[in-house]
Amino acid sequence: MSGAGDTLRIGMVAGEASGDILGAGLIAALQRRFARVEVRGIAGPRMLELGAETLFPMERLSVMGLVEPLKRLPELLRIRRSLREQFLADPPDVFVGIDSPDFNLSLERSLKSAGIPTVHYVSPSVWAWRAGRIKKISRAVDHMLTLLPFEADFYRQHKVPVTFVGHPLADDIPLHVDAAVAKRELGFAVDDKLIALLPGSRGGEVRLLGPLFLRSARWCHQRRPELKFVMPAASEQRYQELAAQLEAFADLPVTLLRGQSHKALAAADNILIASGTATLEALLLKKPMVVAYKMARLSHAIFSRMLHTDWVALPNLLAQRELVPEILQENATAENLGAALLNYFDDPLLCDQLQREFDDLHQQLRRDASSRAAQALCQLVDRGSQKDN
Repeated sequence: MSGAGDTLRIGMVAGEASGDILGAGLIAALQRRFARVEVRGIAGPRMLELGAETLFPMERLSVMGLVEPLKRLPELLRIRRSLREQFLADPPDVFVGIDSPDFNLSLERSLKSAGIPTVHYVSPSVWAWRAGRIKKISRAVDHMLTLLPFEADFYRQHKVPVTFVGHPLADDIPLHVDAAVAKRELGFAVDDKLIALLPGSRGGEVRLLGPLFLRSARWCHQRRPELKFVMPAASEQRYQELAAQLEAFADLPVTLLRGQSHKALAAADNILIASGTATLEALLLKKPMVVAYKMARLSHAIFSRMLHTDWVALPNLLAQRELVPEILQENATAENLGAALLNYFDDPLLCDQLQREFDDLHQQLRRDASSRAAQALCQLVDRGSQKDN
């Protein structure tokens, strides 16, 4: 299958924007290896630009939380059943499910049972909770592609074929980013002391963490009046919600942005950030950060019983030790968060050490992820072709 004159036929399902980015990178890498790459399934705009065919709009899979997927369950089951029937009637050389494990793993299991090679790109968080799910994954997946090295170690321990491909963000973000340029582009002076506030991209996160982050900023500003703050909003809806919250903080020098989270992170001296994937971007930009999170008490009681890791922040998970403060639930007060933020300004040696640690982690994740993913996929298809012969 690896000859340049071959056609590679792929089934691929991406359920959200991050999956569309990964899918597009994988398609582009495969197009450099094959004269023709045919992709059909569920694709976002970036994949469509590269010639993928989508059988359903990607937005129909982009559901989050606990209640919304239940409301949409009949439609989601209907879409999955239709995809399964189409792929079984006209089998691709390989199927790639990108993230969206609740949707993709069942589809992958059906296709694998029918002899179609299956790849899952982006590991579910089985290493953190629901470890029993590894049995379902092993029945569904011929090969797992992970973005983080400790995930690959977990699959090897459970005898699931796996390749650590690295993280595309680590490929895209330069090893050194000029904070002064980012500050100027956002209208700040180069010597401004700037803290970025990122309370999350989801409505529930912004409602819980937005006021807390602003109270923390006020606590810092009362002690360091020279501090300035920048707050990027993930969407227009989040912008409106944060703007309403800011009405109670008119005394604070906060610049609210529509989007531009990458530029805000690049410009900041320190960051107060919700636990989530944005912490990885902050790490790759080598920014000292304080990671915070809060959820409803009942949800926290349930999730804390299921959690099997000592850390929740990606920098700490990657280092397997506490690099940055994690301040969660009832400990997440304005005083605690503010004190941790100001500590970075008071301890430049700590910041220097942290930036060296982040640089090492960046190098570990910078693997040309799309090319490595394409290579692993081609090897799987080649093995399948050899068995058939």
